[in-house]
Amino acid sequence: MSIADITFRVHLDEKKMPKKILWQASDKGNNHFEEAQALSISTWHPQKKHTLRIDLWTDKMPIHEMKYFTVDIIGSLGQSILKATGDEKMAKNINKFCETLVQHIKKSTTTKKHDN
Repeated sequence: MSIADITFRVHLDEKKMPKKILWQASDKGNNHFEEAQALSISTWHPQKKHTLRIDLWTDKMPIHEMKYFTVDIIGSLGQSILKATGDEKMAKNINKFCETLVQHIKKSTTTKKHDN
Protein backbone atom coordinates (compact mmCIF):
# COMPACT_ATOMS: atom_id res chain seq x y z
CA MET A 1 0.00 0.00 0.00
CA SER A 2 1.24 3.49 -0.79
CA ILE A 3 0.41 6.81 0.80
CA ALA A 4 -0.29 10.09 -0.98
CA ASP A 5 -0.58 13.46 0.71
CA ILE A 6 -2.54 16.46 -0.50
CA THR A 7 -1.43 19.71 1.11
CA PHE A 8 -3.22 23.04 1.07
CA ARG A 9 -1.60 26.32 2.12
CA VAL A 10 -3.92 29.24 2.68
CA HIS A 11 -2.43 32.71 3.05
CA LEU A 12 -4.74 34.89 5.15
CA ASP A 13 -5.03 38.65 5.49
CA GLU A 14 -5.32 40.44 8.84
CA LYS A 15 -9.07 39.64 8.92
CA LYS A 16 -8.33 35.91 8.37
CA MET A 17 -9.73 36.04 4.82
CA PRO A 18 -7.99 33.91 2.16
CA LYS A 19 -5.65 35.97 -0.04
CA LYS A 20 -3.86 33.08 -1.72
CA ILE A 21 -4.56 29.35 -1.92
CA LEU A 22 -1.83 26.87 -2.86
CA TRP A 23 -2.03 23.11 -3.16
CA GLN A 24 0.27 20.18 -3.80
CA ALA A 25 -0.21 16.43 -4.27
CA SER A 26 2.70 14.20 -3.30
CA ASP A 27 2.01 11.69 -6.07
CA LYS A 28 2.44 14.34 -8.80
CA GLY A 29 6.18 13.68 -8.68
CA ASN A 30 7.32 17.18 -7.75
CA ASN A 31 7.23 19.51 -4.77
CA HIS A 32 5.68 22.37 -6.70
CA PHE A 33 2.66 24.13 -5.18
CA GLU A 34 0.00 25.27 -7.63
CA GLU A 35 -2.17 28.31 -7.08
CA ALA A 36 -5.96 28.12 -6.91
CA GLN A 37 -8.57 30.82 -6.42
CA ALA A 38 -11.05 28.55 -4.66
CA LEU A 39 -11.32 25.13 -3.07
CA SER A 40 -14.11 22.93 -1.81
CA ILE A 41 -13.41 19.88 0.31
CA SER A 42 -16.04 17.47 1.59
CA THR A 43 -15.50 14.51 3.87
CA TRP A 44 -18.00 11.99 5.19
CA HIS A 45 -18.05 11.40 8.94
CA PRO A 46 -19.00 7.69 9.26
CA GLN A 47 -20.09 7.79 12.92
CA LYS A 48 -22.11 11.01 12.75
CA LYS A 49 -23.41 10.25 9.23
CA HIS A 50 -22.95 13.74 7.88
CA THR A 51 -20.64 15.76 5.66
CA LEU A 52 -17.86 18.00 6.92
CA ARG A 53 -17.04 20.78 4.45
CA ILE A 54 -14.45 23.45 3.85
CA ASP A 55 -15.15 26.07 1.18
CA LEU A 56 -12.61 28.83 0.61
CA TRP A 57 -12.08 31.40 -2.12
CA THR A 58 -9.88 34.41 -2.55
CA ASP A 59 -10.98 37.94 -3.33
CA LYS A 60 -9.44 37.42 -6.79
CA MET A 61 -12.16 34.90 -7.70
CA PRO A 62 -14.59 36.61 -10.10
CA ILE A 63 -18.26 36.07 -9.24
CA HIS A 64 -19.14 34.45 -12.59
CA GLU A 65 -16.21 32.02 -12.20
CA MET A 66 -17.40 31.18 -8.67
CA LYS A 67 -20.78 30.30 -10.16
CA TYR A 68 -19.19 28.05 -12.79
CA PHE A 69 -16.96 26.50 -10.10
CA THR A 70 -20.08 25.62 -8.13
CA VAL A 71 -21.75 24.08 -11.20
CA ASP A 72 -18.57 22.08 -11.92
CA ILE A 73 -18.63 20.73 -8.36
CA ILE A 74 -22.27 19.70 -8.67
CA GLY A 75 -21.60 18.10 -12.06
CA SER A 76 -18.64 16.16 -10.73
CA LEU A 77 -20.87 14.84 -7.96
CA GLY A 78 -23.13 13.42 -10.66
CA GLN A 79 -20.16 11.60 -12.14
CA SER A 80 -19.10 10.41 -8.68
CA ILE A 81 -22.52 8.99 -7.84
CA LEU A 82 -22.66 7.23 -11.20
CA LYS A 83 -19.21 5.71 -10.73
CA ALA A 84 -19.76 4.78 -7.07
CA THR A 85 -23.31 3.45 -7.27
CA GLY A 86 -24.27 3.05 -10.92
CA ASP A 87 -27.37 5.21 -10.30
CA GLU A 88 -27.87 6.62 -13.81
CA LYS A 89 -31.15 8.38 -12.97
CA MET A 90 -29.56 10.37 -10.16
CA ALA A 91 -26.57 11.27 -12.36
CA LYS A 92 -28.83 12.38 -15.23
CA ASN A 93 -30.92 14.54 -12.89
CA ILE A 94 -27.81 16.20 -11.53
CA ASN A 95 -26.58 16.85 -15.08
CA LYS A 96 -29.96 18.36 -16.06
CA PHE A 97 -29.81 20.62 -13.01
CA CYS A 98 -26.30 21.72 -14.01
CA GLU A 99 -27.51 22.54 -17.53
CA THR A 100 -30.26 24.71 -16.00
CA LEU A 101 -27.74 26.49 -13.80
CA VAL A 102 -25.38 27.14 -16.74
CA GLN A 103 -28.25 28.71 -18.70
CA HIS A 104 -29.03 30.88 -15.68
CA ILE A 105 -25.41 32.02 -15.43
CA LYS A 106 -25.22 32.77 -19.15
CA LYS A 107 -28.48 34.71 -19.04
CA SER A 108 -27.50 36.73 -15.96
CA THR A 109 -24.06 37.49 -17.47
CA THR A 110 -25.64 38.63 -20.76
CA THR A 111 -28.23 40.74 -18.92
CA LYS A 112 -25.54 42.51 -16.87
CA LYS A 113 -23.50 43.27 -20.00
CA HIS A 114 -26.53 44.88 -21.63
CA ASP A 115 -27.38 46.88 -18.51
CA ASN A 116 -24.06 48.78 -18.61
